Amino acid sequence: MAGNDLGSLLGPLLGGDGGRNGVLGSLLGALAGSGGAGGKAGQNPLGGLLDMLTRSGLAEQAQSWIGTGENKPVDGTQIAQALPDETLQKVAREAGVTPQQAADELAQSLPQAVDRLTPGGALPEGGSLEEIIRAQRL
Repeated sequence: MAGNDLGSLLGPLLGGDGGRNGVLGSLLGALAGSGGAGGKAGQNPLGGLLDMLTRSGLAEQAQSWIGTGENKPVDGTQIAQALPDETLQKVAREAGVTPQQAADELAQSLPQAVDRLTPGGALPEGGSLEEIIRAQRL
């Protein structure tokens, strides 16, 4: 699934603007297409993304987004350091922004997106990311 398609699915779920949802959709699409940090292509990249963030020193923030309490913030620099450079470059290119702008937009949208995609404080089991997003919109 293309990033723009994911962005359009995320829009109603997150209630955000198309630009941020497009960058987030591009990131999740890139991770899904590449197997998402060790996963299989086409499967939910959310767990892989959270593993990446955890390995980059953002475990406390990522866990706060999954949990039911307050979401801890991150900044664009932290996101840029956590993501593989080629992934951030691809996301920026697809969104028509600079890599730093993409990282800044992701820093704003990831906490809310992960929070909304992990109802009840747990990662969803199985299913593609598209299926998980559609289930949350029901």
